[in-house]
Amino acid sequence: MELDIAVDFEDYFPSMMESLGAEGFIGELCNGFRLLMDCERGLITFESLKKNSIMLGLHDMRDDEIICMLSEGDLDGDGALNQVEFCILMLRLSPGLMDNNGSTQWVEVEEYDVI
Repeated sequence: MELDIAVDFEDYFPSMMESLGAEGFIGELCNGFRLLMDCERGLITFESLKKNSIMLGLHDMRDDEIICMLSEGDLDGDGALNQVEFCILMLRLSPGLMDNNGSTQWVEVEEYDVI
């Protein structure tokens, strides 16, 4: 028996970028980081992501899925995400921002300090 499971994903980042502008959009990404981070470490850790994913209604996330999410964005290999890693990951995962038209919007973002 084959399961036919389709995931419908709507990428809101391009419309957020358009309405908020580059600086406002980066500010919202930073707010998202603060929502998920471990306040003592200033990083998104396995524990903080697990705890906050439940708060966000993602009760059925398995530990291996959380580890996979962290490793996808962990550029320095410390097992956690700092704010820059989180913002880069969010941008990379947005198909609407990474296509040929959307990527040109991010040229102006380079001047903003993410942290």
